[in-house]
Amino acid sequence: MVDGLKGGPEAITAVFPETIVQTCIVHLLRNSMDFVSYKDHKAVATALKDIYRTGPLMPKPPRPLSPPSTPVHGGQKYPDIGQSWRRVWQEVIPFFSFPGEVRRIIYATNAIEALNSKLRRAIPARGHFPAMRPRPSCSI
Repeated sequence: MVDGLKGGPEAITAVFPETIVQTCIVHLLRNSMDFVSYKDHKAVATALKDIYRTGPLMPKPPRPLSPPSTPVHGGQKYPDIGQSWRRVWQEVIPFFSFPGEVRRIIYATNAIEALNSKLRRAIPARGHFPAMRPRPSCSI
């Protein structure tokens, strides 16, 4: 899962060619909302949710997979939103191959970031190569 940094997907696939690269949906949504005026936020957010949110038991989205046109006013008011989604669409489609229960977890990088945070805290506390058994103490 990548968060929109330029060159991220290319770097990952160069090192790990069999990897499925997916763009973080939350980062994509936040980026899309940067183009929207405050009064249209609710309408655009609702329209964008329809793209990535399907029923939990639906294995695939209810409509054909194609990049969204801009959700408000027939695509005329915010054309930059549609362009930004089309630009990364190849990294969005792998998301739909997972069941709804999995999609709910992986649509954001939160789970990955939480794991990384726990690892960062654990490594300094235990050291990089902790002993397999406790050291014997010297008692007299």
